[in-house]
Amino acid sequence: MGNPNGLSSITIHSAFNIEPQTPAQKRALSYANTIKLLFDEILSAKQPADRVLANYFREHKKHGSKDRKVIRESLFSLFRWWGWFKAAGDYQQAEHFFSMLSASALLEAHPWQDIAQAWHELSQSTHDYQRLQSIPVNNLTDKLALVRQLFPQVVLELTDLLPEWFWQVCPIDAKRRPNLIEAMSSRPPIWGRAQSINSQTAVSQLQALGIEASLSPFFEDAINLGSKSMNLNEITLYKEGKIEIQDLASQVIGQICAPEPWQHWWDACSGAGGKTLQLRSLMQTAATKQRTPLQGSIVSSDIRANALEELSKRAQRAQFDGISIARWRSDVLPVATNYFDGVLVDAPCSCTGTWRRNPDMRWLDTLDAVMDKATLQLDILSRSSKAVKAGGTLIYATCSLSPVENEEVVSAFLQQHPEFNLLPIRHPFTGEQTEMLTVWPFEANTDGMFVARMQRKH
Repeated sequence: MGNPNGLSSITIHSAFNIEPQTPAQKRALSYANTIKLLFDEILSAKQPADRVLANYFREHKKHGSKDRKVIRESLFSLFRWWGWFKAAGDYQQAEHFFSMLSASALLEAHPWQDIAQAWHELSQSTHDYQRLQSIPVNNLTDKLALVRQLFPQVVLELTDLLPEWFWQVCPIDAKRRPNLIEAMSSRPPIWGRAQSINSQTAVSQLQALGIEASLSPFFEDAINLGSKSMNLNEITLYKEGKIEIQDLASQVIGQICAPEPWQHWWDACSGAGGKTLQLRSLMQTAATKQRTPLQGSIVSSDIRANALEELSKRAQRAQFDGISIARWRSDVLPVATNYFDGVLVDAPCSCTGTWRRNPDMRWLDTLDAVMDKATLQLDILSRSSKAVKAGGTLIYATCSLSPVENEEVVSAFLQQHPEFNLLPIRHPFTGEQTEMLTVWPFEANTDGMFVARMQRKH
């Protein structure tokens, strides 16, 4: 694999003050140097790991795909297991950093075991690496047992894998807590959604490209794209707007909106338009099934001009009409009041439900990430509700798992706005009826999500 970061051997050695003894150790040291530089930057600057990594690869174009994979997967692994690793020692100590790298490779059965073994050797561990490799890591209990062997000097528990403040604001009953921790300690698959094409046809075409695509048992347009990274811009279906990347939990929101072909909807916090496109696709499908004209429309709003530009590009790629833009420029409503059949408020939130994909964020954020959002969320929901006409639907959603941002916001809104009442929701994955819906990551191998559905009475 060569020297992945293009640094001189002097620079590499000075980073850890260690002299490699074998070619494998030299490569392992080079990788470790790059990973530690990135790890340090993410923790000190409190910047999202995917952004720091993207910037790094943009500036270091000599990396091959194998190098990128080792660096990327190892970096995210460190954050996934950081709750255990930080309790076990100081990562600024070279030996402990190498221990972390080799342990994460064992926990996730990474294929670069020659590099992982070299990290193990550089950590000066007395454990036999081949014996460690033989220890099963089929579930989280197995992984905890392995880590306890590697770091016997500290007491480690499953709950350490999520920050202590998380449990204060995201309560879950003790029986389901291990399921949540297990889900949060693994990566969900990439989920996609077929639009303007039969989903089985899309799956067949994707499988022909070597992509592990399969249909979802829950939604007819949802497609599981497996866990392997892929270059979307090389996939014709994506370039033609026939598939969009959207997590299955996110797709729940559009399904609960259930827009009719003749309805007018407002996506009040649209971002780059994933849910806008889903709503339009669902309208299109409903029109075909009902054999009625597609006469409805969607207005999409956000405060970020660049996000709305991206939405416009995606809508054009999908050849969707009936979508217009109305940017939020002040607190004044950017659309007509008492007009829409449906309004979707996918509010800014702490994003605790997306921690499976962004394991770094659980350690970069603090309790404030949850506690400081509710006032803004209630304000956006209250203002946006003015656009709902009598008999119309108001949907409130977040990708948070905390009642502080979810049930408490909806309850406060209903108390202040008696013209709205709560409508029951059927859980799409369990079939249970509920007043307000929290989708937990372990229920269908997804992110976490919250949705509430309300109706304007008058």
